[in-house]
Amino acid sequence: MALIDDLIKEKWLKTPRIIEAFRKIKRADFLPKDIVDLAELNEALSLGFGQTISQPLVVAFMLELLEPKEGDKILDVGSGSGWTSALLGEIVGERGKVIAIDIVPELVEFGKQNAAKYNRQGIVEFVCTDGSKGYIKEAPYDNILASAALAAAKGGKEDLSSLTSAREIPLAWKKQLKVGGIIVAPVGNSIWRLTKKSETDFNEEEYPGFVFVPLVAKEN
Repeated sequence: MALIDDLIKEKWLKTPRIIEAFRKIKRADFLPKDIVDLAELNEALSLGFGQTISQPLVVAFMLELLEPKEGDKILDVGSGSGWTSALLGEIVGERGKVIAIDIVPELVEFGKQNAAKYNRQGIVEFVCTDGSKGYIKEAPYDNILASAALAAAKGGKEDLSSLTSAREIPLAWKKQLKVGGIIVAPVGNSIWRLTKKSETDFNEEEYPGFVFVPLVAKEN
């Protein structure tokens, strides 16, 4: 628990309900067996398939930006090992729901098995699908969280300016979000928070200086 104490001390974790979820949902239970002993490291760890379980500091920061509440319905895009999904499931409680989606079948099954350790079957639903399209079946959502970076520039890695545009956030997500809801998603090396003010108007906030694996989408 030293890691969580540090995140609180450094003010990455602030909200009591989020802190409670971090203390209850153990990161070690969402790691491959060969790296379980690395659970307390404040860094991203490989899950295979080109994906990672995110750095705890980043997860804490993104959940604080997302402002999840009891009873919310949340779309978790790029659910990976299921850790963020289970954290959200603990936060929204029995009156809420989390739709956890990933395009890698093996990770969907891995996440489902991990979350089952906390008896989250009725709260967290795992779906194998293309996260870039959202999940219209369960829309609308109170919040949408993405844990992998959206593809941005076509012009090459050196074109950093084009890697920080909220315009990269899929229109499908914006449509599937309730008015008043929040999207938190990485684009390039920034985390963006979009608050839906009306069906066509979003307040955009950028938080640069992060690194994520890319969001995998199906090729057309």
